Amino acid sequence: MRVVIAEDAAMMREGLVRLLTDRGFEVCAAVADADALRSAIAANVPNVAIIDIRMPPTHTDEGLRAAIDIRRDHPDVGVLVFSQYVETRYATRLLADRPTGVGYLLKDRVADVAEFVDALTRVASGGTALDPEVVGHLMRAGQDTAGVASLTPREREVLSLMAEGRSNAGIAAALVITSGVVEKHVANIFAKLGLPSSDSDNRRVLAVLRHVGGG
Repeated sequence: MRVVIAEDAAMMREGLVRLLTDRGFEVCAAVADADALRSAIAANVPNVAIIDIRMPPTHTDEGLRAAIDIRRDHPDVGVLVFSQYVETRYATRLLADRPTGVGYLLKDRVADVAEFVDALTRVASGGTALDPEVVGHLMRAGQDTAGVASLTPREREVLSLMAEGRSNAGIAAALVITSGVVEKHVANIFAKLGLPSSDSDNRRVLAVLRHVGGG
């Protein structure tokens, strides 16, 4: 699996290169700014890119804007945003453009290398990987959206897990309830939010994120 890394902190960048190389990934470029990232994607067309948000020259949102460009110009390249920050405005746009091959993880909350590698692989394969804290920010940003306030506490838990990209079976395991109960909660959520039901996990994620994030 071919990977491009965009991270301006040299120690973090080199650490990611070594971590992924040791696990069989091919790191075809590791760069420190958004312009170099765009060039590296065009030159190498990897399976997935790992992108920090705040990079030179302004250290604000260069990475997210580059990620949106990559999703538009190279739709087959998965994008995993890996940052210390949650930027809801650009995150909603990034996640709502297409329901496949996208992730957003927070550096301080990734404690298990295996989970990170699994998330990266899932994004590269067209899946979704979202940190619960990112989901929470998006939900809070969309609290004024009709329907969200009507959800029960348990439905909000299920909604958060749906937005992370979990299947009904995964939600059942996380909440220690049966799949049948999850299905009822999911049906209630779709009804309250006015969303069409779907068997596709990625389409469920897209619908949920568009709604709670105001997309």
